[in-house]
Amino acid sequence: MKLSLGEIADRFDLSLNGDPAVEISNIASIDQAAHGDLVFLFNSSHRKHLSDTKASAVVMREIDCAGCRIPYLISERPRLTWANVARLFDPLPTQAATRHPSAIVSDQAIIGVGVSIGPHSIISAGAVIGDGSTIGAGSFVGEGSKIGNHCRVFPNVSLYHMVCLGDRVIIHSGAVIGADGFGFEPNKGAFVKIPQIRGVVIGDDVEIGAGTTIDRGALSDTIVEAGVKIDNQVQIGHATRIGRDTIISGCTAIAGSTTIGRNCWIGGAVGIIDNIEITDQVEVTAMSLVTQSITVGGRYSSGTGLMRGRDWKRNIVGFKQLSNLLKRVRKLESERGD
Repeated sequence: MKLSLGEIADRFDLSLNGDPAVEISNIASIDQAAHGDLVFLFNSSHRKHLSDTKASAVVMREIDCAGCRIPYLISERPRLTWANVARLFDPLPTQAATRHPSAIVSDQAIIGVGVSIGPHSIISAGAVIGDGSTIGAGSFVGEGSKIGNHCRVFPNVSLYHMVCLGDRVIIHSGAVIGADGFGFEPNKGAFVKIPQIRGVVIGDDVEIGAGTTIDRGALSDTIVEAGVKIDNQVQIGHATRIGRDTIISGCTAIAGSTTIGRNCWIGGAVGIIDNIEITDQVEVTAMSLVTQSITVGGRYSSGTGLMRGRDWKRNIVGFKQLSNLLKRVRKLESERGD
């Protein structure tokens, strides 16, 4: 696909400095760009790369424009402009509205208009697939599950029974939605399995990363509200509720019956225990462990940052002595009458 710089400026309401006829055929990073590429300056510290870039044009903030030798578009939010422009050059192939001969589709399933069903996929009885949706090769849609309009299920995704997807949902390969929640009751030295009889409800415009697992609930549905974005290899436990427009980074584990509010940012490899509530607009930084409810929005962290090994060992020794040190301090304060 090729667009003129003027067309891009008009489409996204950007100010243009330079020849509007400059032809853009792709986007790239500043240091690896070639002729015909459009690049994006996200940080002023990267201006040094503009002097030798081979790109045909750049998108940047007005404060970074001075001395730029190539045509440029002005955007006060270059990353947002990047996200919008990148859609025009996305090479993701479109799928024809066909049903592969090797796919197994129940006569009791309801298939919408313009649906693509890939090789070796299985669509079970009572399943509903909305208009314009794509089911990738080797995927499984269980009994009574519903997929909304214009969803994209990539290859080898498993949707168990009683899973409901809204419209425009994207699920990447290897994800498993609706497996049993981890529920067992101890009895005489063994464990009795608790049946997980509810489902999973996914809202509109949700994206779920590769290898992510979202378990079904025992007494109530697991719910992921509209606009949520979930990275790869995330575990979401049974009967959890994720609020609208929350983002969850890779390798995070969320235990069952937890509620996370709207517009939260959960960093990578975060652990969140069961049966707690996190309010709206909370950011939890990477590798934190959340062991209690968070009732006030803001940024929260736990754990220690990276340091040299010998320093870390010394600090760990000190950490183990904190309890005794606190007792000694309290005793000294008591003796002094503080």
